[in-house]
Amino acid sequence: MGGEVVDPGIVIGIDGSPGSDAALKWAVQEATMRNVALTVVHAAAYVPDAAPKVEWFGDPAPDELLQQLDTRAQQVLADAVQIVKDATGDHRLRIIHELSSQSPVPALVELSRKAHLVVVGSRGQGLVKRMLLGSVSTGLVHHAHCPVAVVPSEVPPPVEGPVVVGIDGSPASELATAIAFDEASWRGAELVALHAWTDAEIPAAANRDWTGTTRTSWSGLQAAADETLAERLVGWRERYPDVVVRRVVVVNRATQHLIEHAESAQLVVVGSHGRGGFSGMLLGSVSTAVVHAVRAPVIVARQG
Repeated sequence: MGGEVVDPGIVIGIDGSPGSDAALKWAVQEATMRNVALTVVHAAAYVPDAAPKVEWFGDPAPDELLQQLDTRAQQVLADAVQIVKDATGDHRLRIIHELSSQSPVPALVELSRKAHLVVVGSRGQGLVKRMLLGSVSTGLVHHAHCPVAVVPSEVPPPVEGPVVVGIDGSPASELATAIAFDEASWRGAELVALHAWTDAEIPAAANRDWTGTTRTSWSGLQAAADETLAERLVGWRERYPDVVVRRVVVVNRATQHLIEHAESAQLVVVGSHGRGGFSGMLLGSVSTAVVHAVRAPVIVARQG
């Protein structure tokens, strides 16, 4: 990668695919909204610095092929920069563009050390085609040092609707809550705080200081879960008094409930690790189902 980037702002990994372009436009909106720099990165292991690593049927790639690949990489980056300029118009957005000789994961992970957010599309070309379910997305989710946003490619991301966050009380969930409140405040959007409690929590909830017949009733347990969620939101509501919060408490089936509430959302925020109803949110079946099903961008709360 070129010289050290002091403040990359929001980093977007691009590859020239339609899904990449959709993610790029979303990243432009995010950077413009927050008035931070936008770093556009095309990571391709076939650019000149990586030439010794590129093979052609077991032999070093021909110079002509390398030149064609390099020209293609330069064009992908130039097209992306033009998309940014067209999208911003007269707004003065600081654009940083990088053509990396690294593979996507190490290039983006390195920039994530100082970035506010790393953005990728859910579909792409070449190595990035499996961005969400393959090695690239997995690498980012496991190793990025800042939040990661995955933007769907099938339809344009919605610009209206609430911000939805899954809350389970874990440290990762706390970070997700912070991100969700901040995003909702910037967007002027309602925040839907969804807590899915599980059957395993029933004994603990039943032992709370309840009175009379409500002590072990289903409604009492539901009320206990709602009270717990309210307690977790108190400090954040004071910090963001402009954000309207809607609490939603459900039992089990965290995936399905999150998907249902995300149908009308403009953004979904989840933790990279969790417990209870949102355990494994971004590392297992729950995350896979959520990102496949929702049409809104998903931010994975991470910090290094």
